[in-house]
Amino acid sequence: MAQLRKIITLLLCFMYVAAYPQDTTFIKVHFLYGSKPLKEYKDTEPKWFGGVLGGHVGVEGDNDMILNFLPSGKFHWFAKEDNKHSTYQIHTVNSFYAILGGYPDSVKKAVVYIPVTKQQKQKFDSIAAAYLNQTPYDYAFIGMRCGAATYDILGQLDILPNYDHSKTYRKIFYPKKLRKRLFKKAATNGWVIMRQNGSLRRKWEKD
Repeated sequence: MAQLRKIITLLLCFMYVAAYPQDTTFIKVHFLYGSKPLKEYKDTEPKWFGGVLGGHVGVEGDNDMILNFLPSGKFHWFAKEDNKHSTYQIHTVNSFYAILGGYPDSVKKAVVYIPVTKQQKQKFDSIAAAYLNQTPYDYAFIGMRCGAATYDILGQLDILPNYDHSKTYRKIFYPKKLRKRLFKKAATNGWVIMRQNGSLRRKWEKD
């Protein structure tokens, strides 16, 4: 049944993409939901960074290439402008969904398909190249993390309201804050959201 639902969802996504003009480009925002092991599986299932309110998010601009923001080095509680322990990286879809220690086919996820203009796609590519070359901000608990960093990119593309970094991380403290905004915008604009339920061995974050 789960496999059938996945096939149906993929067909709907294909029909959605096919309904647009051939020169329409899409970016995909990938959400990996936070989770923790259920009590009966705590000895066999790994704990994840952030637990149920953790998770991860990134943007796929080109096929199987997800741009995402990560810590690098010692974790900072407060952001440091002159000592950035952070990195932007490109992951394949499978490596992105395995980043917290789970298996891509057993995690809870949602992918938002966003149609963009050629100019928006070119700007995304430019941002990605610049951020991969030099990280623009530190990764910190009180500062930019994956949710705020993804919002930063979407704001620059005029998909969401654009804020400065301090306002962005105050509003988007963890990925769910961004997910709620994108889901609401998807409902308004008719964007497709592809979903996958996670393993029954874990307690998953809810929307």
